[in-house]
Amino acid sequence: MKALLSSKPVLWFLFLFNLVVAVAAPFVVDGSQGVMTAVGMGVVSLGAGLSLLKGRSLAQAQAQGQAQGQRQRQAQRA
Repeated sequence: MKALLSSKPVLWFLFLFNLVVAVAAPFVVDGSQGVMTAVGMGVVSLGAGLSLLKGRSLAQAQAQGQAQGQRQRQAQRA
């Protein structure tokens, strides 16, 4: 289940869907229920967005590490 929830398509869906619901909830549902729905969905959307950013920075760090390893191997050959 963790692998499914951490996949990029699922994170994008969670981010966008919950963001739309969080924006629309106060207009569709009256009173405190609409506000609390917006807050809850906003928290889920922020969590998915942060996971997307975390995955992006992790991928960049791995790419930089691979490039650095290639440069070191080339320097050792020379």
